[in-house]
Amino acid sequence: MLPKFDAAEVWRRLCESRELTLFMAVPTIYTKLIAHWDAALTAEQERMSAACRRLRLMVSGSAALPGSVFETWRAVSGHALLERYGMTEIGMALSNPLHGERKPGHVGAPLPGVEVRLMADDGRLPADGTPGEIQVRGPTVFLEYWRHPDATRAAFTADGWFRTGDVAVREHAVYRILGRASIDMIKTGGYKVSALEIEEVLLAHEAISACAVVGIPDAEWGERVAAAVVLRPGQKLDPTVLREWARARLAPYKIPSRWLAVADLPRNALGKVTKPQVAELFER
Repeated sequence: MLPKFDAAEVWRRLCESRELTLFMAVPTIYTKLIAHWDAALTAEQERMSAACRRLRLMVSGSAALPGSVFETWRAVSGHALLERYGMTEIGMALSNPLHGERKPGHVGAPLPGVEVRLMADDGRLPADGTPGEIQVRGPTVFLEYWRHPDATRAAFTADGWFRTGDVAVREHAVYRILGRASIDMIKTGGYKVSALEIEEVLLAHEAISACAVVGIPDAEWGERVAAAVVLRPGQKLDPTVLREWARARLAPYKIPSRWLAVADLPRNALGKVTKPQVAELFER
């Protein structure tokens, strides 16, 4: 175990070890490994890519993996990253297959013994392609929050399903996460918008290396869509140009109306972006 993440050290270990077979990381780590690979000379790139191909499996978890990172990493390493979905209260619930197709942006199907359903705000089961809260039932689901009976009651439906608080859509029998209902779902002008979907589009822009989309309270719209972006070296933020670029790729109500360039995004120890701190950046 490394004491902390260091892209150069991880690549060194991958290249020099002949015993490693499995690599698991959060999306932020893959992004930083890609950046290190991009900066390397061609011969070193070939050496790093060959090292990845020796591994049996590479996994991404803990946060949504942007499709652009999935495709770039496949080109770098030869691996289609295996994504899955779980949380402390339920263990691992959904997973892409070890052998079979892995769709970018999707976290797969329920694992054996796990029941998963989506529930709409109106208490009905939504049709395929329509968002709903992920609810889970099965032997892996926890019993209770220790000494917090009220929180336990609120976390379960009357018929025993655990309410994860995550929103997803079901597409062709596999699930795609839209984000946390309390953080990643923005209500603007009567529309419910997934921050993760907007981030996925923004990451395709050549000037943006990382971004976080949040909802900022607004008297007129309820919330305004706001984007904090980390720019690639030598790039400058021009909101007018970015809006025009986004207009061809996003519905009008999904286009950020507020933009902020930052040196880096606030993250927790796992490398996840802390959205409340991003929102505070706009409040300042």
